This record gives sequence, C-alpha cells and structure tokens, in this order.
Amino acid sequence: MYVAVKGGERAITNAHALLAQRRRGNRDTPELTPAQIDEQLALAVDRVMSEGSLYDRGIAALAIKQARGDLIEAIFLVRAYRTTLARFGFAESLDTAAMTLSRRVSATFKDLPGGQVLGPTFDYSHRLIDFALETQGVPAPSPAASVAPSSPQRPSPRVTDLIARDDLIEREIAPVPDAPVSDITRDALAFPARRDARLQNLARGDEGFLLGLAYSTQRGFGRNHPFVGEIRFGEAAVEFFVEDLGFAVSIGDIQVTECQMVNQFAGGDGRPPRFTRGYGLAFGQSERKAMSMALVDRALRADEFGEERKGPAQDEEFVLSHSDNVQATGFVEHLKLPHYVDFQAELALLRQLRREREKVAEAAE
Repeated sequence: MYVAVKGGERAITNAHALLAQRRRGNRDTPELTPAQIDEQLALAVDRVMSEGSLYDRGIAALAIKQARGDLIEAIFLVRAYRTTLARFGFAESLDTAAMTLSRRVSATFKDLPGGQVLGPTFDYSHRLIDFALETQGVPAPSPAASVAPSSPQRPSPRVTDLIARDDLIEREIAPVPDAPVSDITRDALAFPARRDARLQNLARGDEGFLLGLAYSTQRGFGRNHPFVGEIRFGEAAVEFFVEDLGFAVSIGDIQVTECQMVNQFAGGDGRPPRFTRGYGLAFGQSERKAMSMALVDRALRADEFGEERKGPAQDEEFVLSHSDNVQATGFVEHLKLPHYVDFQAELALLRQLRREREKVAEAAE
C-alpha cells in the first residue's frame, strides 16, 4: 500500500461515480445489455473467456460492459471472479475429433475426408466499411441456416492423423494414466517448464503479444516454416468422471477453436526428416489466437529437436513470463499510482550527485 497517501476517499468515490456515468453514456441511447454483447460482440466475449480462463459467456459479456469495452480490464475482472469459485474436480480431456463442426479449413489438403467447411469467417470479405450496418435491420438468412441438415455430420479425422499414417509427422504421445498434470493457476511456473504448463500459459496469454511473437517466427527468428494443417471450430462435449457411477458423463458443450500447425524438421540424432507439430486451443471462435499459440508452441520446442535458440519466440522464460496481460497491466499501470516518496528520494539523490560533480569541477579549475 502507498502509506504516504492519506485521505482521497471522497475523490475516489467521485471518480467511481463519474466512471459509471461515462459507462452509461448518453441517456437518449438505449443501454447495452450483456445479452446483446454476447450475441453481437461474440468474438470479444470469446477472447475474454480464453484469457480470463473461465468459460462463462454471461460473465464475460458483463465484464466487457463493466470495463467499457476495455478487453484487458474485462479479462482482469473475469480472472478475479474466477478465483472466488469452488473447484470440485477436473474434466476429462476434450475429444476435439468428435466436435460438432461449424468451421473446418486446411491449407495443406484441398479434399479432406469430411470436407472443408468455411463457416462464419472474415477471410473472404472485403475490408470496406459497411454503412448499411448503421441502420437497424434483420440480415437475410444464410442458405445454410435455412436448410435443415439431412444427415448426421460426416466423420472428420484430423489432418495430422492422415499424415501420421505414413509416418511423415511426429506422433502424439499418449498421456500416462493418472500422471500429474501441471496447473499454473495453483502452482507457480518454474523453468524449464513442461509442455502442458507452456500450453496453459499460452492459452491465457495476450493475443496481441502472441501474434507478434508468431509473426517473428516467420521472419527468421524461430526456424519456423509453418503450414496450417487444420483449423476447426465447433462444439465439444465436456465430460466429468463421476466416481459414484464409475464412468464419465457429459455436463455440457463448449465452443472451442483448435489449430494444428505443421512445421518442417530436417531430422538429426538418428531421427528421420518429418513434419512436427504446433498446437493451439482457445475458447470460442478465436482463430488468430489459436494460430499464434500453435506457432509459438512449436518455436518453444526447439530443445526437443536440437535446434539452436535464436529468436525471442524460442526463449521460454521471456515468452512465458511476459505473455500474461493481467500481470503486464499491473506492472505498467501501477506507475500512475502515487510514487511521491520514491520520486523525492530519487530527486534528492540526483541533486546530491550534481552538487558533488560541481565540487569536483571547481577543484579541477
């Protein structure tokens, strides 16, 4: 606490009241509801849930409203709320191969078993302001929404599984039953970190920070020549093992985006040349985040493949220690809080140094 500060309660109360007034805005404009934010600003809600580490669309939408659209502040609010919740167990691993897909694209294979599904995406839209959105209206229904599915969704095996059939990509290592899993929300991150801890850290990491690091890997700072093996977005079932029943039951579906990045590896140490993997998973439709996460994940695996660490994205401690926007916000924004005593001490020291310098200069004349 800043013990040098006394009083100020009235000013802080007034600041809070002013904040609430600015949040509401012009009273002639209808008030924004959390339901509107969830439905119409869904991608912002998805980001807040991912980086806030809590899948709750209502809470995330409310946090965005409270934060006046400042997503990092909303993420902070969600993280704080999350710490108040009881934890009564751990879900089973998500089976993303069984997702109900809304979108599935691959940049490596055109004709995929199960097909490519473009789904809702900005990828093919013109980046032109649509002034028609100024007027309230109901958009025409999409053809997909007006046609009822005639058959269940076809099986959609992962692209990396197809490549693995020919032993051209590293195989996934099956988890050891009952093996301990890292939990960075309970145990402090230690270096070197295991991959599961790194992935947890990246999943909570700031999208912009990870995007910049992912970009750096493609500019020669990560020995990373990537191909998007597959991006899939849809609903996955969350299952919870009930000991009294002796089996797992589904407790609901959540929307997730999964990215499998395929990367080159020239081989070495007795290992043949083959592709390697980078992995990303995020709540909601968060493709930019999942792709960036996958690129950084692969860059951080440099030691596994005997690669020299040259770029910032390969520096585990740098990446993992600086990717959390809540921590970064605290360190940066605390600078605007009172530092009167600290600054006065620095000022006195500076003046003392100047006086000593002037004495030395006078003695030399």
